[in-house]
Formats: sequence, C-alpha cells, structure tokens
Amino acid sequence: MTLDLAAFARDKGIKYFMISYTDLFGGQRAKLVPAEAIADMQKDGAGFAGFATWLDLTPAHPDLFALPDASSVIQLPWKKDVAWVAADCVMDDQPVEQAPRVVLKRLVAEAAKEGLRVKTGVEPEFFLISTDGSVISDQFDTAEKPCYDQQAVMRRYDVIAEICDYMLELGWKPYQNDHEDANGQFEMNWEYDDALQTADKHSFFKFMVKSVAEKHGLRATFMPKPFKGLTGNGCHAHISVWDIDGKVNAFADKEMPFGLSAQGKTFLGGIMKHASALAAITNPTVNSYKRINAPRTTSGATWAPNTVTWTGNNRTHMVRVPGPGRFELRLPDGAVNPYLLQAIIIAAGLDGIRSQADPGRHYDIDMYAEGYLVKDAPRLPLNLLDALRAYDADEGLKQAIGAEFSAAYLKLKHQEWNAYCSHFTQWERDSTLDI
Repeated sequence: MTLDLAAFARDKGIKYFMISYTDLFGGQRAKLVPAEAIADMQKDGAGFAGFATWLDLTPAHPDLFALPDASSVIQLPWKKDVAWVAADCVMDDQPVEQAPRVVLKRLVAEAAKEGLRVKTGVEPEFFLISTDGSVISDQFDTAEKPCYDQQAVMRRYDVIAEICDYMLELGWKPYQNDHEDANGQFEMNWEYDDALQTADKHSFFKFMVKSVAEKHGLRATFMPKPFKGLTGNGCHAHISVWDIDGKVNAFADKEMPFGLSAQGKTFLGGIMKHASALAAITNPTVNSYKRINAPRTTSGATWAPNTVTWTGNNRTHMVRVPGPGRFELRLPDGAVNPYLLQAIIIAAGLDGIRSQADPGRHYDIDMYAEGYLVKDAPRLPLNLLDALRAYDADEGLKQAIGAEFSAAYLKLKHQEWNAYCSHFTQWERDSTLDI
C-alpha cells in the first residue's frame, strides 16, 4: 500500500515537502511544495524544465515531472516541518530512461527476474573545510598520519555527532564514525540495505552532511581530490547478493575460495571485465583521476586503486573479498552519482553472470609497493576522456545499463571534458610563457 503523503504531513507536522531528483551529474534538484499541495503532486508529480538541469533535453521538450516515491520520504531531523522525498522522472506519462533513479529501478527489477536481490553499503568520505573551500576547517589537524586521530575527531564532535544522531533517529543503524586518512577528512558508516534504499540514503546523506556543516559555519565536500598531497575522498561500495526474499546470501559458499560461490565469482567477473568502462560512472569528473592516479600522499598511501586487480582481505586492490559472500569495490569516489553507482554495479554484475565471466587470477601482494610486478592486468583510465572512450567502446555494458542513458551521459560528459580542455590554467602560463 502506497503511503499517503498528505496524511504523513498531518501526522508529522510537515509544512513543506522537498520533491527531489538527481540529474546525470549527481546534482540534487528539488521543488519545495506546501503540504496542502502534496496530494496533487503525489498523483501528477512536480513540474520541471528538464533542460535547466544536467539531463540531455532541450528547451523544446515538454515538462518533466518528478513523481515522488512516498516509500523514500524522510522528515528532516534538523528541520522537522520539512520532509524530503526522492522522485522518479516522467515525461509524457513515460519514465525518463536517462534519469538515474529510473535506470537503477529498472536494473533492480532485472535482477529480481533472475531471483537476485542486490544489497549494498557505501562508505562516503568527505572533508570539512572553510566556507571558501581553500583550506581544511581545523588548523590543528596537522598530523602526518591523521587516520583515526582521537583529538581531531573530537574537535569536530558537534558536527559528526549531530549527523550520527540524525541517522540513529532515522533508523539507519549507523555503527561507526572516524577521522579518515587525510587531514580534515571523515567517514561515517551505516548498515547496508537493498540497492535502491542505499542509493536514496546516500543521496540524502550528502544533503544532510552539507546542511549540518553549513549550520556550523563550515563546508562539507565530497570532491574526489580537493587537496594536493592528501588522500582523496573515496566512496567504497560493499556488495552482497541474496535470494529474492533477502534471507539467503546467494554468493556465500564456505567451501569455495574466499567463501564466494560460483555465481558470485561470475558477478565479480563482470565487475572486472568492465572495470575500465565502469570508471566513467564510478569516477565521473576530471578531478576523479587526481585520486586514482595520485602519487604517494603525505600519509604514505592513496588508498585508491590504479590497476584492475582483485584480492582477499587486502585494501591495496580495486576489489577485495573481506569475507564470505560479499566484496568491496574500492574504485568509486565521492563525486559518484548515488543511483548510477548502484546501477552500474548491478549492470556489470548481471552481465558477468550471463556471460559466465571469469574474474581472472587474484593477487595477494601489496599493490602500492609491488604493483610493478603485475604485468597482465590493465591500468585504470588515466583521465576522464580515456574512461569515456572505454565506456563508449563497451557495447555490452552500455546496453546493460541502458542505451538511452548511455547516449545522454556520454554526450554531456564529453561536453564537460571539452569545457575543461578549453579552460586556461596558471600551469600553462608558468610552463609556457617563456618558451
């Protein structure tokens, strides 16, 4: 039974709803709708001009309507008279096939047809910085190895605890918060869930973190590599696949190496098979490639992969299998679109199952120290253009995630790359002025 948002508003004292959708670049777009109007919006959707956001539409296209999914509604813990609700994009009464949440829902349904239910958890890292973005917000956070720094995390207790309190209130079951490997960087973890629910929570988490940081006179950024020499913002994804009832882990087999069933190994095979193309989605910005191809950081390690390899419980590889029936994809970064992250994982994994993809040999070595010994594994793309070209060449993955989405995404991302290439930088003047 679909939740009646008007009744929800009356019960919870909601005055306004934020009807929100996420565009192709991960931008969160919303309309603030008074509770008195929500019944009509729940039926017909809130109207947007799609061209005004990052979707491949023109000013001549008809109205795009964001149809709220009432099951996703969240009362803002820091502003109780407002509720946020994720929405699906429709146009002319048809789903907008390029819209990220629509893409994910279709792939969740495809997995369900094969008796599979993908569950994921994400580990979004972020920096707390000055409002102008120039420096980290804590002038005393200067340790060479700041990861898990007790004093530094307590100096930002008010921000971190407030966010964690809200997650507890929302029933997300958060279980740990820490200062991460870069000065000024933090990570907060909550319990894994079905892929769509994780994507909705991930989207709301970014909104919540930014809002709470602003409330405290700070700024939060999920930018992949905001500071030279410091570890970048990753967004590791933990993946497990279950039966349709969500009761039995379909990928767990204690008799198999790494506790991964034969089917689970082919799902992993799909991730490995499409890894270079995957990067166009999991690492979607020019800045992303400053993280996965970074030189040694001040802490001693980037904690980011640069080669397509997998392993057991070893954090120096692109994929690690830390325990039976699950694995961690360490490729994604903080700029990843919450919905497209889940969609691309499912698309690649399902293709792996269907094609019986072999993930190849695993490596037990420290890739940061001995990666040069690996001769037969491809390097990840060196920049966004290489990633886009790899994605465009991967017809299987493009079809798996959706031809209409792929065409729109490639078009807009190539425009972004071209805009970057036409931008003049101080480096060019410093390097070339006197030649």
